[in-house]
Amino acid sequence: MFSTLSLAFTALAAANGAFAGFSSGSKRNVAVYWGQNSYGQGSGDLAQQRLSYYCANTDIDIVPIAFLTVINGQGGQPEINFSNAGDRCSTFDGTSLLNCPEIAEDITTCQSQYGKTVILSIGGATYSEGGFSSTDAAVAGANKVWATFGPDTGFGALRPFGSASVDGFDFDFEASVSNMAPFAQQLRTLMDGAGSSSGRKFILTAAPQCPYPDAADKEILENVAMDAVMVQFYNNYCGVNSYVDGAASQNNFNFNAWDNWAKTVSKNPEIKVLLGVPANTGAGAGYVADLNGVISYSSQYSSFGGVMMWDASQAEANSGFVGGVKGDLGSLSRTMKYGFRNNGTAAA
Repeated sequence: MFSTLSLAFTALAAANGAFAGFSSGSKRNVAVYWGQNSYGQGSGDLAQQRLSYYCANTDIDIVPIAFLTVINGQGGQPEINFSNAGDRCSTFDGTSLLNCPEIAEDITTCQSQYGKTVILSIGGATYSEGGFSSTDAAVAGANKVWATFGPDTGFGALRPFGSASVDGFDFDFEASVSNMAPFAQQLRTLMDGAGSSSGRKFILTAAPQCPYPDAADKEILENVAMDAVMVQFYNNYCGVNSYVDGAASQNNFNFNAWDNWAKTVSKNPEIKVLLGVPANTGAGAGYVADLNGVISYSSQYSSFGGVMMWDASQAEANSGFVGGVKGDLGSLSRTMKYGFRNNGTAAA
């Protein structure tokens, strides 16, 4: 039930075809953010390891790398921050944009060797641009981000990951932003165009706070077709720590509100809602060690798509947590344990 990051186990699992990236038809996706070293905050055994180390974990399907912190920075270039991993990057001349060959190598390893979906998360707590001044500026910003981190078109863009490219983008805005819907829509258009010509699947996700509607991401979520939302069910009254086992009417925990959004507002009727949780006691207010009950309850909603965790360093320090969650997802019963019909509405 519990995962390890053993390379020997990784090789065995790979031989048995045990790896998979994001699946829009699955309730068992596990996404773990990487890049901010929130547990280690330094060096030594507690520090965040390189990206490929976590991709070797067979219990992880999706790795959002965090964060793209500036869209229009010095020299008109984006800026990225990956905490201590950035120590092994250089910068492009005249810019603050990192050039990260180790991360580039790891992205390719994660995708081709381990079958992971690797997406770039835009925003974070330090993002302060406030979005864009106009629709045209938003579209131009999306074109720049795509040229920088999407498939290499050979047009001379500065590329932190060289010929490697991410499998999509995630939006994690913590404060109000302007003209983000046209920015997200242009990324959607570019991704869909590249996907139709290459057969490659690109995804868009967001990580809203659990109070509904989310103030920061509302514009995107109401106007752009997303593939998944990884709702942060922590640091708020509606988090997983508010779940009351078997008593839906008493819960402040509001997965039902996000399921209703998925069915009635989302531009993609097949969108998945992932249960976002802290991976350790220091990862956010509302850590719950045993998620079996809340996972079982949430899975009764047809939009349920798995679990998201913040973050890889916290999970690494919390031995067995990722594997335990993956085990809970793997054992989901088809029985309507909580009196819910297949469409996620409460039974009479």
